[in-house]
Amino acid sequence: MQSEAGKESTSSKKAQKSQSTPTIYPAQLLASLLKERPLRTPPTTHYVMISDSRNMAEVPDASVQLVVTSPPYPLIELWDDLFLHMGCETFDDMHRYLADVWKECYRVLVDGGIACINIGDALRKLDDVFQLYPNHVKVTEACERLGFNSLPYILWKKPTRRPNAFLGSGFIPPNAYVCLDCEFILIFRKGQPRAFPPKDLYRYASHYTKAERDAWFTQIWTMPGVRQENGQLDRRAAAFPEQLAYRLIRMFSVIGDTVLDPFLGTGTTMSVAMQLDRNSIGYEIDERLLPMIESRLCPSTPKSERKQLKQRRAEKAVRIARRADKL
Repeated sequence: MQSEAGKESTSSKKAQKSQSTPTIYPAQLLASLLKERPLRTPPTTHYVMISDSRNMAEVPDASVQLVVTSPPYPLIELWDDLFLHMGCETFDDMHRYLADVWKECYRVLVDGGIACINIGDALRKLDDVFQLYPNHVKVTEACERLGFNSLPYILWKKPTRRPNAFLGSGFIPPNAYVCLDCEFILIFRKGQPRAFPPKDLYRYASHYTKAERDAWFTQIWTMPGVRQENGQLDRRAAAFPEQLAYRLIRMFSVIGDTVLDPFLGTGTTMSVAMQLDRNSIGYEIDERLLPMIESRLCPSTPKSERKQLKQRRAEKAVRIARRADKL
């Protein structure tokens, strides 16, 4: 039997060893790996499908590593016409429509793949009753029924310049309402965490800094939304900021992965994925948004710069296709 003095000595040695062994950050290990083999970023492809994402037959099973999207929000007036066009008249109808998309996302995700869904709740007066419609709860329930595992969500707080914003009876209790100034970024995983080969070069090259980790892996993000300036069509797209997509793609994917957005809108997710050397796939049912998508993914290049960018453009091919079920 080991004496108390022996135990203390062993503990002391372990503590000294722990203190003398420096933490090796991913950047340090990456520098070591790059001495053995150079990092060559892979060519990427970007596929836009103008069609209904309830059927993503073009995407094989288990071929996508990350979903980043923001669907139309049920019972937000902005999207009433879209849901009606899809045959959805009630709150439950709208979420059944969305659930069919989440089912396809589950199918195409790899084991360990992540789905990030940005959605806000709705405040609406229907049949003379004013109440909250918790979209984030409905999406969570639908995804868990499909087999997704819920992970801690993020609250996206949008700064407002309206310091006196309120709903209801002003300064007289009890009939005022709390303002909805946060949206949810729901995070789900399919199956167990992803496995990687030891010292996977793309994984280590995709690392984030300590400052980024500390800022990103916290539950409340404060960032402004995107101003919608191009009329009713742009307001219908309701794009989220590039910074939001940038963080999520950096947090939950590695270089060379494929990122899917089943509600593409104006193409924010695909544009950021392209910048970060990820492949991307986007589905958008409203063909009127195609010019905005094309301008973001295939920007015009001044003639003087075309020669220098020829190779880079060839490595980031954008393909656009249509299917008969568009709006």
